[in-house]
Amino acid sequence: MKRNRLEAQTVSVTVSMLGGFCLEVGGQVLTDQINRSLKLWNVLCYLILHRDRDVTQSELMELLWPEDNSSNPVNALKTLLYRVRALLEPMFPPAVPPILSKRGAYTWNPAAECQLDLDRFDALYVKASQSGLSRPERMEYYRQLTDLYKGDFLPKQSGSLWVVPLSAHYHAHYLSAVKRYAVLLEEAGRFPEMTALCTRASALDELDEELHILVVRSLIHQGRETEALEAYERATDLLYRSLGVSPSEELRALYAQIMDTEKGLETDLAVIQEGLKETARRPGAFVCEYGFFREAYRLEARRAQRSGTCVHLALITVSLPGGGMPELGALNTTMDQLLDILVHSLRRGDVVARYSSAQYVVMLPAANYEDATMVMDRVVTAFYRQHRRNYLKLSCRVRELELS
Repeated sequence: MKRNRLEAQTVSVTVSMLGGFCLEVGGQVLTDQINRSLKLWNVLCYLILHRDRDVTQSELMELLWPEDNSSNPVNALKTLLYRVRALLEPMFPPAVPPILSKRGAYTWNPAAECQLDLDRFDALYVKASQSGLSRPERMEYYRQLTDLYKGDFLPKQSGSLWVVPLSAHYHAHYLSAVKRYAVLLEEAGRFPEMTALCTRASALDELDEELHILVVRSLIHQGRETEALEAYERATDLLYRSLGVSPSEELRALYAQIMDTEKGLETDLAVIQEGLKETARRPGAFVCEYGFFREAYRLEARRAQRSGTCVHLALITVSLPGGGMPELGALNTTMDQLLDILVHSLRRGDVVARYSSAQYVVMLPAANYEDATMVMDRVVTAFYRQHRRNYLKLSCRVRELELS
């Protein structure tokens, strides 16, 4: 009889913190989607996360009011705890108040037994990383772990100092698991699952180049070259615009792989010719990715060697007036403006590619040094004429293409 009474005084509580706060008791649900103060959610989540110990008033005050030296926040803390209890207690039996007061401290009631998604995540991460597992076992642990990660740790409280390291910890473990799981999926030939996994992870961390590489690789495996090319272009644009860096050699190698992919047999030359036409037939220079530019360079070098004609390369760089890399916002705007000038100032046979976050490389076939220099001077002049208020500096170098 005593045992039954003890069991009746325990309550099972399900708590999620990955992707947002959610607490469920007996079918009743509380989430941080409802309009309450950030401090209320802060103290509630902190007490649940540290439910194995007493949390002192001074610790909570330092957590909630770290820079408040002008007044004593004890009363404010008591009011806040009153509001937290008022929110929670209707969901719990009278015999199991969720938050207990102790002398100078508060604690989560041990009788309100929490099943926390973070604990499940940690356990799965350890299991998936242990040696001696079969591939199917490891993959199943990774599947459960990546499914469990609904988003970053308490995103609505991401500005709170105590949340930041925990968010970084779980985010890093999630990305590590995704990449390991993706390789296992690739080895198993489960490419659609690999695409879905890495695309979802990339949406959470769009500046992780490894994830973009995995997405492109998975699409190539499926013969989805058009989508692979689109994913590649999105990735390189993000890297240029957000970080100011060029894509890695590994990512650029995937571009070459997309271009080299064999097509199915086609016997109708008219169909092939139609597919090779430029859809818009726009005037001006041809703009391409740097990987393609290198192939065009090799082709022009062979042609020039055979015919004895001149081909010149130009490198145009955007910098601060005194030298150095501009701020990314101003740089991206200037690079867009410069590309427009290049396209409309150059001939249809000229080729332009982005070489780095602040540089374009230009190939000028059938042009001697004087003509090539004059053309690039005209580009710089046109830019300054159209964008008089742009304070960034354009510098240009011209060199004859090496034939050896």
